[in-house]
Amino acid sequence: MPELPEVETTVRGLAAFLEGERITRVTLNRPDLRRPFPADLVQVMTGARVSALSRRAKYGLMHLDRGATMIFHLGMSGRWRIDPVVPDTHDHLLLETARHRFALCDPRRFGSVDLVGTDALDSWPRFAALGPEPLGPGLSVAHLKTALKGKTQSIKLCLLDQRIVAGLGNIYVCEALWRAGIRPTKPAGKVTGSQLARLVPAIVAVLEASIRDGGSTLRDFARPDGELGYFASSFDAYGREGKACRRDDGGVIRKIAQGGRSSWFCPVCQS
Repeated sequence: MPELPEVETTVRGLAAFLEGERITRVTLNRPDLRRPFPADLVQVMTGARVSALSRRAKYGLMHLDRGATMIFHLGMSGRWRIDPVVPDTHDHLLLETARHRFALCDPRRFGSVDLVGTDALDSWPRFAALGPEPLGPGLSVAHLKTALKGKTQSIKLCLLDQRIVAGLGNIYVCEALWRAGIRPTKPAGKVTGSQLARLVPAIVAVLEASIRDGGSTLRDFARPDGELGYFASSFDAYGREGKACRRDDGGVIRKIAQGGRSSWFCPVCQS
């Protein structure tokens, strides 16, 4: 599933072509993805100008000058294609402007498209309970201390809880915990203040590095211009089971299961 950096990369790629443009045509090639397209999607978006694009957690937001925002989730395999030369049978939503054509391609149809009043975004059910953005001012040591106080659940699973931090996924939590030297199985309430002081900048650094490098080349993800990200080549923990820790501390990366997902960590430098 595309994670936060992949969605951010996609939003930035779309913004370069779409911000300020008027949508001249909207085409639905099927009635639904994971759930039905909004009944008024074509009517509201046709003729609307795209005032801005942004991201909330793992959702992309296309803000329109009509007081509405189209929200998209890429699901497991979704991506936007800009000016596709050859149509794809999985291009389920097409947006056209005077200069470009945009196709939302989703082979597995686990993605979604919603239409919400821009003024009501914060209260939209899928956003209402979200925690702070990891790249925003809301993520701080103070916030994590309060949110994790007394929790016996592992720090790894707590960081995946979208109510604590919005948008963090398995890959980047593993990477951030390695950078901060925190074992993923450690009870969240026992993570020390000094560890949290390392964790917050580690989360920011790993996300910013992945966004800068274009996202992770995993499964079907691609940027809107078709280029694949390459951050996966520089993972320090994720997917490196059996390999020497990059800190050269004598440790070997281990893989364990946590909450139905895999975690990778170094048993020497992560405590």
